Amino acid sequence: MSQTRILVLVGSLRAASINRRLAEAAVQTAPEGVELFIYEGLGDIPFYNEDLDVEGQVPAAAQALRDAVAASDATLLVTPEYNGTLPAVLKNAIDWASRPYGAGALKSLPVAVVSASISQNAAKWSHDDAVKALGVAGAEVVKEASLNFGAIGSRFVETHPADDAEALTQLAATVRLLAEDVKARANA
Repeated sequence: MSQTRILVLVGSLRAASINRRLAEAAVQTAPEGVELFIYEGLGDIPFYNEDLDVEGQVPAAAQALRDAVAASDATLLVTPEYNGTLPAVLKNAIDWASRPYGAGALKSLPVAVVSASISQNAAKWSHDDAVKALGVAGAEVVKEASLNFGAIGSRFVETHPADDAEALTQLAATVRLLAEDVKARANA
C-alpha cells in the first residue's frame, strides 16, 4: 500500500511559535505508512488577487502551494487565533488552494484543524472560521479529528509539545483519524 501524505499548514510564521511546535510534534506522531510534512513558504505567497490568478502567470509561491496541496492526500491546519479569528496567512492559503473555483486543490480533500491559543478559549473561534472557509472552499473537514489546545502560553512555555505525553497522544489521535479518513475514502 502506498504512503499517505499529509501536508501541514501552520498559521503562525514565527519560527519559535507554539503552533509551529505543535505541528512539529504532530509530524513525530505519524504512524507507519503516513508521512506528514510542514509546508514552508506561506509568508511568501501574495494576497489572493484574481488579477494575479491567470493561467500560466500564477505567482510561483502560490503555484508551489497549490502543487503541494494537490500532491497530498490530506491537509492538517494548525492555527493560532489572531483577534478572534484565523491568521491572514492561513485564509490566504485557503483562498489560493481553492482556485480555480470548483476545481481547486482543496476540492474533496480531507482536512483536519488543530487550534491553539494562550486563552482558555483554545482558539475555537479561529478553528470555527477555518472549518467554515475550508468547507466553502470544497474541502472535506474531518470534524472528529479536530483538536483544540488552550492556555498554551503556560502549558508549553518551558516544554516542547513533543515532550508532553498528553499532547502527543492527542496529536497522534488527530493524525490517525485523518489518515483513516483518507483510507476510507480510497476504499469507498
